[in-house]
Amino acid sequence: MASSFRLARTTVFAVVCLGLGVAAHMLGGASVPAPAMLGALGLAFGAAYPLAGRERSIAVILPLLAGLQVVLHLLFSLSHAASPAQMAGHLHSGLVPGLGMLITHAWAVGLTALWLTRGEAAFWALLRRLAVRLLVIWLPLLTTPFSTPLWTAEPRVPRSAVLRHVVSRRGPPRAVVT
Repeated sequence: MASSFRLARTTVFAVVCLGLGVAAHMLGGASVPAPAMLGALGLAFGAAYPLAGRERSIAVILPLLAGLQVVLHLLFSLSHAASPAQMAGHLHSGLVPGLGMLITHAWAVGLTALWLTRGEAAFWALLRRLAVRLLVIWLPLLTTPFSTPLWTAEPRVPRSAVLRHVVSRRGPPRAVVT
């Protein structure tokens, strides 16, 4: 069960990472061949799988996503078979992106990392709530003959408490009769 959650979380991260990289590259005016996409998906999956075992914060997600975007950018740029005339129409030429491309990549990576972090927090909160609900449902059914009950069916009889130090000052002030 834990491995299926790990695989699902890794797949979501890899697909989001690949989608961001392909969308940015195609918006920049280049095409991405299918073998490069498959290689990029495997690379993103392989990088995310060791970290998918537990909840991660933005301090882990942001650098991983940024590093993978740099690698995917290089992979897509190297796999792009275009003529020099087509590369001139591309927002960046070759492997070195311009300032606008860097700002766009940084903005997209930051937004995607925040989105993934919020999804990660929501997913783990849902799992914690589900565990508590299942525990509340199943715990009464898992009693043994030697276990003490968690609660009794009859309410306890309240004990009388003797009040030692009582100052009774309720009501209106007493009228002084002279």
